[in-house]
Amino acid sequence: MQDKVNYSPLKQYLTVISVISLTALVCSPLANQQGYHIVSFVLLFTISIMAVFLSIGPILLASSLSALLWNFFFIPPYFALHIEKTEDKLMFVSFFIIAMINGALTIRIRRQESLARDREERTNTIFELTRELSNANGIDEILDVACDDLKKYFNARSVFFIRERKNTPEIFERRLEEERLSEVNFEIARWVNRNSTVAGRFTEFYEDTTLTYYPLSGKSVNPGVVAIEFEKAMNDDLKAFWNGYLTQISNALEREHLGELALKARLLGESDKLYKTLFTSISHEFRIPIATIMGASDTLLLANSSDPDRDELLKEISIASTRLNHLVENLLNMSRLESGKISAKPDWCDLNDLINRVSKLLENELEQFKLEIVIPADFPLVRLDFGLMEQVFYNLFLNSSQYTAPGSIINMEACYNDGNLIITVKDNGPGFPVDVIDNAFNKFFKVDTKKAGGLGLGLSIVKGFTEAHNGRVKLENTIPSGAMFTITIPTEIADINLIKSDDE
Repeated sequence: MQDKVNYSPLKQYLTVISVISLTALVCSPLANQQGYHIVSFVLLFTISIMAVFLSIGPILLASSLSALLWNFFFIPPYFALHIEKTEDKLMFVSFFIIAMINGALTIRIRRQESLARDREERTNTIFELTRELSNANGIDEILDVACDDLKKYFNARSVFFIRERKNTPEIFERRLEEERLSEVNFEIARWVNRNSTVAGRFTEFYEDTTLTYYPLSGKSVNPGVVAIEFEKAMNDDLKAFWNGYLTQISNALEREHLGELALKARLLGESDKLYKTLFTSISHEFRIPIATIMGASDTLLLANSSDPDRDELLKEISIASTRLNHLVENLLNMSRLESGKISAKPDWCDLNDLINRVSKLLENELEQFKLEIVIPADFPLVRLDFGLMEQVFYNLFLNSSQYTAPGSIINMEACYNDGNLIITVKDNGPGFPVDVIDNAFNKFFKVDTKKAGGLGLGLSIVKGFTEAHNGRVKLENTIPSGAMFTITIPTEIADINLIKSDDE
């Protein structure tokens, strides 16, 4: 972004003297009455060529030296600065003026071309920066792009101070190459961020520091401060480019800050919604068994109940307590799943024992239904986590009992095929609405939110505990009606020698 002329002033002046002298020497055969006019054109052409490469001072010297040499060696009388003819005097004056104007105009055109080229390069630089920042994902990548480009285009080291939530600048994984930042650097950055004013070197504030601190100002948020180590103060033209550069970086950082705020606001809203849903659901579900326990207990304490009534009240207390315990178990199980601390510990178990235990636990809930268990008599032992699979079947059977009419059939079948234990649990109830099947395993999802019967965690736990066995669960409606859950778990079947080895 600088002029291509990099010659030292002395070298330019020496070049002018050498070129003009050589040109005059080459034109010496034309030192006669007819040829000295041609020499003037040759010298003017030489000055024009040099004006493309040299600055204004050497070109003025070239114009003056050309006029003197032309007068001394080529205009009669020769070897004298005196000019006899009036037309030669006019020609000499015209030559000098034309040489000056020609050189000056050529330099001006060159400067304008250089400025246009610089503007084009700067525009392209801003465009490239904008493109790279738009592709950057996250504050880390934005700062990587910004630091690399500052080094590339300004040859300057940089350090970014990014504002925290507490409005305190924080060094964001950036360091100057040869020095460590002290608390003074942070203090200056805080002052700049607070006052939105440039400070540091080449300014009237904190001028003793080696860095220049610029605020990163956005439309809604001031994301922080950038400190640059410039070798010299910027001119007005470079300042305009620098301000445009800072604006692009500020906008990119502001975009990330606003994106994070929007995400946090959305998560907060979803958390608040989830909290209200959970609170309402828990309050509703807990109130029923608690009210049952309290009512039955009060009746037992305050009334002389007969033995049949007493047994019935105790049964209600037992059912309510079991239901309350199941709600708490589901909450704890979901907490374990979300924490990632749950893992299957498979061991040899009898599938019949597992189903019988679940049926016993749900004896009261399943007494109005016809439970069909289809497990081959010679079905081998399988390696499963007994406790986790107990929760899986418990929630599947309970779900069927809650959403099918009394007298419905709940069917469970098991088979082993190609290294996989395949279990189906189906009923002949109404099934699931087609538009909610994909959401059935989501947390707190209930088909009928007005109906009591859990927190909507049962099927989420089924899915989570199945996946803990590296298995999968699938839900589909059956024909003519009903729902069917298919669980596929890769596992081993019993080998008597392997079992003995495990026991040892």
